Amino acid sequence: VSPKGARAASAGMFITLAAHVAAMAPGTNIGAAHPVSVGIAKMDKVMGDKVVNDMAAYARSLALERGRNADWAERAVRQSVSIHAAEAHRLKVVDLLAEDLPELLQKVHNLPVKLNKQTVILKTQGVPVHIMEEGLRTRILKHIADPNIAFILMLIGLAGLYFELAHPGVVLPGVVGALSLLLAFYAFQTLPVNFVGLLLIILAFVFFILEIYVTSYGLLTLGGVISLLMGSLMLYRTGDPGMAVAWSVLIPAVLIITLFFVGIGVLILHSQMRRSMSGVSGLIGERGEAYTDLNPEGKVFVHGEYWQAVSEEPVAKGEQVEVLKVEGLKIFVRKAS
Repeated sequence: VSPKGARAASAGMFITLAAHVAAMAPGTNIGAAHPVSVGIAKMDKVMGDKVVNDMAAYARSLALERGRNADWAERAVRQSVSIHAAEAHRLKVVDLLAEDLPELLQKVHNLPVKLNKQTVILKTQGVPVHIMEEGLRTRILKHIADPNIAFILMLIGLAGLYFELAHPGVVLPGVVGALSLLLAFYAFQTLPVNFVGLLLIILAFVFFILEIYVTSYGLLTLGGVISLLMGSLMLYRTGDPGMAVAWSVLIPAVLIITLFFVGIGVLILHSQMRRSMSGVSGLIGERGEAYTDLNPEGKVFVHGEYWQAVSEEPVAKGEQVEVLKVEGLKIFVRKAS
């Protein structure tokens, strides 16, 4: 278990217990192997007890097979206890301590190891070291399964789908949104997701979308912000260390999504309040020129077109007029002030 700051928790503890030689670097820790459910579904009490008992027995059998501390291994599963490297060595959870790989190779030289039914002597003095690097596929999937990346992918996916539904035919937001959501749900299969937290985040987006079409004086936006914040905090069950959205990711994400939908709402509100510039309603308030005398009827030239017009006061040919209203194919005007 290395380098300093690393930990062998959950499955890492079982791998360490199963190793023929278990070593830890100073500043590392091991334990916290209590099982947690992954995905959206949560285990009931009966199933949870069954899994805990099974894993505790498995951890104990591994420790006994390698001559290590079986009692501590069982407590690591049942009680999620965790200990540092020096304590693990003292309790015989691991075999030795080593600062780095060269020191480890020196300490395990001539060490007897039992393989199957026979004992072999390790010869590690001066042997070449081959580092097995992670493949590209493994690195990509490991990053996608990070709780923070999965959270961001879900937010991008929901925002992209909203764009596509609000503006059909744009295509790109819908494609990006669909891909992001699929990747997020792939990650959720390997993470302890809280179903209520996921629903709260989806509900927040519903509130933001409704704010655009319903006059709520900001109440729906406020509800969306609270729902998004609470859902983000509750998205992962916290039984396993590190399974939570980091504050450095959560706060900027909530602010960006909130500002995004508030900005869209403001733009839509401005467009609805703006006077129409086309069609019949777009003529009201427009100015034009009397093409003939109006007394009270005549023709005017407005908005690039000739219209039959009516004026309550006489208007001479060539004078400026202003449109008051439109009825069918006839407009009512007055002299422009």
